[in-house]
Amino acid sequence: MSAKTQADPFMLELFRTELETHSRVLEEGLVKAEGEQSAERIEPLMRAAHSIKGAARMVGLDAAVALAHAMEDVLVAAQRGKLTLSSGHVDRLLRANDAFVKLAKSGAGGIPAMLAQDTPAMEALAACLAEAPPEPRADSSAPLPAPVAAAAPAPPSAAQPVAADDRSVRVFSDTLDRLVGLASECMVHARSVRPLVTGLNRVKRDCMRLTAALEDLRGEQGGQGLEQCAGESARLLEVLRRHSGEVDNFSARLELLSERLYGEAVASRMRPFSEAVHGFPRMVRDLAKATGKQVRLEIEGDATPVDRDILEKLEAPLTHLLRNSVDHGIEPPALREARGKPAEGKLLLSARHSGGLLSIRVKDDGAGVGIEALRKKIVAGGHVPEDIARGLSEIELLEFLFLPGFSTAAKLTEYSGRGVGLDVVQSMARSVGGLVRVETKDGEGTAFELQLPLTLSVVRSLLVKIHSEAFALPLARVDRVLWLPHEDIDVMEDRQYCTVDGEHIGIVSARQVLQTAAEDGGSGRVDLVVVSDRLSRYALAVDKVLGQRDLVVKPLDPKLGKVPNLGASAILEDGTPVLILDVEDLVRSINNLLERTKPQKLAAVRDGKALSAKRVLVVDDSLTVREVERRLLESSGYEVVVAVDGMDGWNTLQSAAFDLLVADVDMPRMDGIELVRRVRSAPRLSRLPVVIVSYKEQEEYRMKGLEAGANHYLSKGSFHDETFLTTVRNLIGEA
Repeated sequence: MSAKTQADPFMLELFRTELETHSRVLEEGLVKAEGEQSAERIEPLMRAAHSIKGAARMVGLDAAVALAHAMEDVLVAAQRGKLTLSSGHVDRLLRANDAFVKLAKSGAGGIPAMLAQDTPAMEALAACLAEAPPEPRADSSAPLPAPVAAAAPAPPSAAQPVAADDRSVRVFSDTLDRLVGLASECMVHARSVRPLVTGLNRVKRDCMRLTAALEDLRGEQGGQGLEQCAGESARLLEVLRRHSGEVDNFSARLELLSERLYGEAVASRMRPFSEAVHGFPRMVRDLAKATGKQVRLEIEGDATPVDRDILEKLEAPLTHLLRNSVDHGIEPPALREARGKPAEGKLLLSARHSGGLLSIRVKDDGAGVGIEALRKKIVAGGHVPEDIARGLSEIELLEFLFLPGFSTAAKLTEYSGRGVGLDVVQSMARSVGGLVRVETKDGEGTAFELQLPLTLSVVRSLLVKIHSEAFALPLARVDRVLWLPHEDIDVMEDRQYCTVDGEHIGIVSARQVLQTAAEDGGSGRVDLVVVSDRLSRYALAVDKVLGQRDLVVKPLDPKLGKVPNLGASAILEDGTPVLILDVEDLVRSINNLLERTKPQKLAAVRDGKALSAKRVLVVDDSLTVREVERRLLESSGYEVVVAVDGMDGWNTLQSAAFDLLVADVDMPRMDGIELVRRVRSAPRLSRLPVVIVSYKEQEEYRMKGLEAGANHYLSKGSFHDETFLTTVRNLIGEA
């Protein structure tokens, strides 16, 4: 039977499935087979080629039979020790296997036509394999036969089989999505029975106390009425005991059943990680040869289950990361040996479940990013001025790698230099609610880690209370959760911050960002949720951290458009609706807020009541002086606001009330003398106590200050004794 003979569509589908399986075995095995002489390792490759030959013969595809037979002959010779699989052998075998990969991707109905089109090329490949290919030389001018062009992957069909074994059934992807959604809702509603059980138990305890009280009362006073009440109460208690036990058992069974249903439904969406990585060993091998390097790719966790939708999105970002590691990270063999490393570089691709997330890691043992070179590249590209770049931490510098168009390549090549790779990785991770982390060490290598949700139907979230409402943040986008006493919150330039692992993180009120009610003092501690994007990191102050929840994601109504700071919605176990915050949008809102205005300060709390400390405005153009004055005043209990010059101080006085003004003399835009004159001429501020603190100790300046209306004129040496604080207390009293 020839390829032109009409074959049974069912048989062609079986052939396509078998071809897909065996061509994958060949590609993965051939990449590792160079120089291989072990008959045991070559045998699976020989059997795969033999199986393709037999299957092709069954459906009458003669060209495929001939090509598979030629591959089998080479592998049998290698298995019997008649030849060692050289790089040239492997190249030709891979080209032949490419023809089978293309044939499998054409679909059962397209196989005969595709084969008829590619028969000449396949015959040429078979003839080439029949020869004994020499080891390819760098200057060789004899090209291999042109490879059969690889077909683009067929788009996933709604009716595509979920699995390719005898037990598979055709399931529409939309139906599967609805099944997972219903299972998710079933799990949530089953858990909602638990509060009902808790309520029944509470009623049962109350009824027990009532029965005991009635028994005591009857014993003391007697009476038929009390006896009837006691009897009725006892009967009611017995009914409650019986029914609460039944509801408790029902709740436990329902919750267990719903979790099993949900687990099975989610498992139906899961595919092994290996399905996303089967082509990577070949790609790494080809790129290493093209760049003159030796690279060994190791894959760990290939059986790790991954959500189907996430798996489909992984190919592009992982391709970029692997190509980046081979081209940028791993050094040429001679350079590696000069640095005391093996000539062959190691590239590790791993996948695992960790902390309720899917963690995918790409790590090389190359040269590392080179932090100082990266710093210079950032300045040269005009991203930040040199003085700012000098102060950036390693984490901040590495974030520039993900900017669109940014590249560390010294020159443009076929493989790198266009600055589009890592931006694709970042975009993919954020599109599914995940993130990317990067670690590097000069001379030892670089690691990129993608932290992604296990499934897109249910999001592991951190539930927080903001004002009187519950909000959720995807756990994958939460860096840290902190509970700090007010004493651990510092202030710099009138902005509160906390220190985490040596990093200063600005504190912003969630109420202010979401434009809800103002702060009301709360408790004696501050609940903080640390969130970030590529360049900014903030500690979001919430009223209370409620804990972690698995939430079934429900998209917002498209009629609403893009709602600022919100990404989706969900329903809690007790039926309460909750909004899921869009962390990326939230960080942008914080940046915009800080550009427009000053963040609200979190009020200190004592005995459950917010402190009403006396407020002092400190105006000085020196950062050091401002901080000294602020710390002295705050250590005595005063609330301090700072301004950077006279004009800033005047504007601040217009928008808020203060008990005292402390000002310098020499300042840009408006000096201290002019500021005091304006204060004294303003009816609302005319009685405001004013202290001038200046390095100018000459009598003429002191007289100018006092004549302008200052209550006291002090030298900055007064900071070293009690003069400054004594003056403040004399003017406005204790804090």
